[in-house]
Amino acid sequence: MLELLQGLPWLLVLLLSLLLAVPALLLLAQVVLALLPDRELKDHPRPERIAVVMPAHNEGRGLRPTLMQALAQLGPQDRILVVADNCTDDTAAQARDFDVTVVERTHDTERGKGFALDFGVRHLEALAIQEGQAPDVVVILDADCELGPRLLPRIASVAQATGRPVQATYLMHAANDGLKARIAEFAMRVKNLVRPRGMHQLGLPCGLYGTGMAFPWAVAVQAPLASGHLAEDMQLGVRLAQLGAPPLLCEDALVTSTFAKSQEGAASQRTRWEHGHLAMLVSEGPGLLWRSMRPGRGAQLLQVLDMLVPPLTLLALLQVAWLLVTLVLATVLGWWLPLVVAVLSLLMLTAAIVIAQQRWADDILSLSELAGAPLLLLAKVPLYLRFVFKRQVEWVRTKRDL
Repeated sequence: MLELLQGLPWLLVLLLSLLLAVPALLLLAQVVLALLPDRELKDHPRPERIAVVMPAHNEGRGLRPTLMQALAQLGPQDRILVVADNCTDDTAAQARDFDVTVVERTHDTERGKGFALDFGVRHLEALAIQEGQAPDVVVILDADCELGPRLLPRIASVAQATGRPVQATYLMHAANDGLKARIAEFAMRVKNLVRPRGMHQLGLPCGLYGTGMAFPWAVAVQAPLASGHLAEDMQLGVRLAQLGAPPLLCEDALVTSTFAKSQEGAASQRTRWEHGHLAMLVSEGPGLLWRSMRPGRGAQLLQVLDMLVPPLTLLALLQVAWLLVTLVLATVLGWWLPLVVAVLSLLMLTAAIVIAQQRWADDILSLSELAGAPLLLLAKVPLYLRFVFKRQVEWVRTKRDL
């Protein structure tokens, strides 16, 4: 018994090394699987009625181009519903210049995109009762995104044919040529393209990323949309999978947007995304993981594990920090096995990043530039410290550049 107690600290250190190795292993597996030939989705007939819900909070300056692109891809039986949510600008007036339906929503406490989406779907439900016919598919679009060719009919047709939510490939472009901005674009490409592509190659669900999402009507009206969570799209994707409607990636449909140019706007975006992701990981991760470990739920388990992979920068920081800790313990106490696991874990993460850069991001940054990225990791330490000591919990719109 005494020997067991004496060995307990060593065992805990080893378990922590193994725990950190799991996301690195999953990330490498996703990147390697993504190298396989495309697992393309079949073409399907276009739905008769597509409804596009576009939540818009103070988007008067950027709404018009997205509306024009969306209208160009829709037919006479389709409709766009703009939800002007808690706006203090002319968003509603700008939207009314087009042949779209506009509703305005104001609420003092229920703020955030999830509540706007739920309000929009409830309005569509009321219109369906009034008009005697419901849309076949509901598509959700951000008010500041750019649509790829045939985005709307493509994801709507797949959603109708499969009966599942469908996520288009959603990429974000750097607003400037700085290394920091291009690294952010690379990280987004890994998260929103490479990793879901790897999951898709095995027929596994992907996440939801907030725009370019299509839902069969039966799924849309039952989806738990009303949420003020900072990562409401991530939360929604996991919950739909738990309810039997796992999201499906449609890689050949594309929607894009641009990172904020200003330093203030970029910081606001990063804080909202990463604090939201970490909040999901901490608050809902353990429960979701436990429920997904039941027999017959392998696909759900892998989707939850995918959600539990920390943001790429944080994962790299944790790996490096833990490697240093295990190196000290190995030198002082002779605990070599945890160090070996930590080294292998960091090698897996490095391999995943290098493969992803070479295959999918060579146009964004070079391998030599990527090698200098670790120096920029330290700049994000305050962001993660704020999550511990002064976490952002309320949705705040990113400040756009005029």
